[in-house]
Amino acid sequence: VIGVVIGKTDVRSFPDRKNIGAERYTFSFTIRDSPTYFINVQSWGREEYIRSLSESFRVGDCVTIENPLIQSKEAEREEKFNPVTPSCYKLLLSENHSVVKTSSCYDTDTRLLSLLHLPVKDPQDYYSLGDIVANGQSLDGRVLNVLAAVMSVSE
Repeated sequence: VIGVVIGKTDVRSFPDRKNIGAERYTFSFTIRDSPTYFINVQSWGREEYIRSLSESFRVGDCVTIENPLIQSKEAEREEKFNPVTPSCYKLLLSENHSVVKTSSCYDTDTRLLSLLHLPVKDPQDYYSLGDIVANGQSLDGRVLNVLAAVMSVSE
């Protein structure tokens, strides 16, 4: 699978249920290869493997994923922590079988770069900041999708 990384989580650790006192590490990312299709990728393993893999690429990089395990996703659980994707599957990376290679999008396919700026939600499912300001009382307590642009970043 070749795609551009459009989102990525930080590395996290959890107690290993099989090895008491040990930790398992994970992180996930989302890749896109067309305007319509994108998929979540999750990796679990030893700390060294997960940290090294996570540091090997960033959002905006093109990656080639070889030998991922394809799994059905559990929509309710999966989409609490990852972007909602149009696929009913996710990719799972294994330290022993999977390989992730990074390359320049210019080397791979310049069309992939344009996918970075496409929203992942239905264009009819957004509120603008103006809508929120005007209708704030009626939206109180609701979870909303917001489409906005960052104008500046400072201390």
